[in-house]
Amino acid sequence: MRLFGVILAGGQGRRMGGADKALLRLAGQTLLARAVGRLEPQVERLAINANGDASRFAALGLPVLADARSEGPLSGVLVGMDWAVAGGATAIVTVAVDCPFFPGDLVPQLALAAERSAGGVALARSGGDDHPTFGLWPVGLRDALRAFLASGEKPRVRAFADMHAAVRADFPDDGAFGNLNTPDDLARAEALLA
Repeated sequence: MRLFGVILAGGQGRRMGGADKALLRLAGQTLLARAVGRLEPQVERLAINANGDASRFAALGLPVLADARSEGPLSGVLVGMDWAVAGGATAIVTVAVDCPFFPGDLVPQLALAAERSAGGVALARSGGDDHPTFGLWPVGLRDALRAFLASGEKPRVRAFADMHAAVRADFPDDGAFGNLNTPDDLARAEALLA
C-alpha cells in the first residue's frame, strides 16, 4: 500500500475571527508546520489542501491543492485523491490542520483498520466519537466521491465513509483529536504546552 498524506487546511476560521488557522502559532510554530511534522514521517508524500494564495505556504515546499468545489472537507479529500493517484498512491490519509496533537501512529492504525473494511476506508475514533477528517481513503473511490459531491446531498464526511463500509480505528487518547476552533481553545493548548 502506498499512502500519501493530505493536510486539510481549507477551513474559513470564522470562530477565530476569520484567521487562517493554518498560520496560527502554537508554541512558536504554525499549526500547519506542526501538522507537517506529525504526518510527514508517516506517509510517502505530503500535500496541503487549501484555497487562496498558495505562496503563503511556500516555505514548507509542499504542493498546495486547491479544491474547485469548496464543499467542506470532502472537497479536500477529492482533490487529494486526484493528486495522489497521479503519483501512484493507493490511498490517502487526511488530517485536520487545527488538531495539533493527533497521534504519531495515526497512519499505521488507520491502515490496520482499513484492512477490515470492504471499501478500504477507515476513520479515527476516540472516546466513542468519530473524527471523520482523520481518515484513510482509497484513491479508487475518486469517481464515487465526485458523484457524491455532485448529487446535491449535504456533503458529510461520515455519510460518504459509511456508504463505503468504513471501519473505525480506535485511539485511547480522546484529547489527541481536540481541535482549535476559538481563541480560547488556542490559549488552552498554549497553556498545555507551556
